[in-house]
Amino acid sequence: MDATDEAILRRLQQNGRQTNRELAEAIGIAPSTALERTRALRASGVIAGFHASFDPASLGRGVHALIAIRVRPQSEEAILTVRDNLAKLPETLSVFVVTGNDDVLVHVAVPSTQYLRDFVLDGLARRKEFVDVRTTVVLDYLEVHEQGELFAPRKAR
Repeated sequence: MDATDEAILRRLQQNGRQTNRELAEAIGIAPSTALERTRALRASGVIAGFHASFDPASLGRGVHALIAIRVRPQSEEAILTVRDNLAKLPETLSVFVVTGNDDVLVHVAVPSTQYLRDFVLDGLARRKEFVDVRTTVVLDYLEVHEQGELFAPRKAR
């Protein structure tokens, strides 16, 4: 990663649909260089893909919540199965496997608090493999699409 690669990543975070010519012009390099660099970033896995984001509220899903879940049995297989099953639910925006008191954290978007209550109490809390389910309603959030500063991992001291 050098300054040109970082500039390409910043521009693509701002607008992933821009043409290669627009990208090259914006950062002051030849279009062939921009194309070669972008391809290399994709091939190395730095650029994982391009996709559209949507506003859940515009689809009638304006209530967001974070649901923390403890899973039993305490095994990697059980936790990953839960993660994968939760990811398939239409209410789910993202699923995290975490450390600490909880095993999984789920970000959901639903139409109402009544729907959320039913989703948690009827859909999640009754599952035998969930020993604890705690819900936090999100009052406001900001989804970050651009990383201000791209950096390499620091070396351990």
